[in-house]
Order: sequence, then C-alpha cells, then structure tokens
Amino acid sequence: MERSEILVTIKDHLEARGIDGELVTEQADLANDLGLDSLDTVELTVGLEEKFGIEIPDTELEGVVTVGDAIDLIQTKSPVGA
Repeated sequence: MERSEILVTIKDHLEARGIDGELVTEQADLANDLGLDSLDTVELTVGLEEKFGIEIPDTELEGVVTVGDAIDLIQTKSPVGA
C-alpha cells in the first residue's frame, strides 16, 4: 500500500474531526502538533483498521508518535499486494 494513500486517509479522518489538513504531514506529532488525545488516537486507529482491514493492538500504538510512524505501522500490517 502506498504511503500517499495512507496519508490521505489519515488526513481525511483528521479533517473530519476539525483538524487543519495542512498540518497533517508525515513529520507531524499526533499529540503536540495535531492536538490528539488518547481518545482521538483510539478513534483514528479504529477508522484505519476498518478502512484497511487490519488489526492494530494497543501495545503497538505505544511507539506511534508521528503521522509517519502511523503510516509505517499500517504498511507493516497491510496484506502484501494490498
């Protein structure tokens, strides 16, 4: 799965929650730059799981700090060829 496709999905989800899409870059810190709290992060995770047909255990979210980290995690979880 292409990084750009995942980024657009994350951006769309966050824009729907009132976050400026211009701020959503791979380098953006989910908490500090985008203002996501733990509930926002869970909702984003659930949305990504549904969109990409993957499962992301809570333990794997601990290392996700930036949008780029989230993209990396989704890419490792996505089926080959997806």
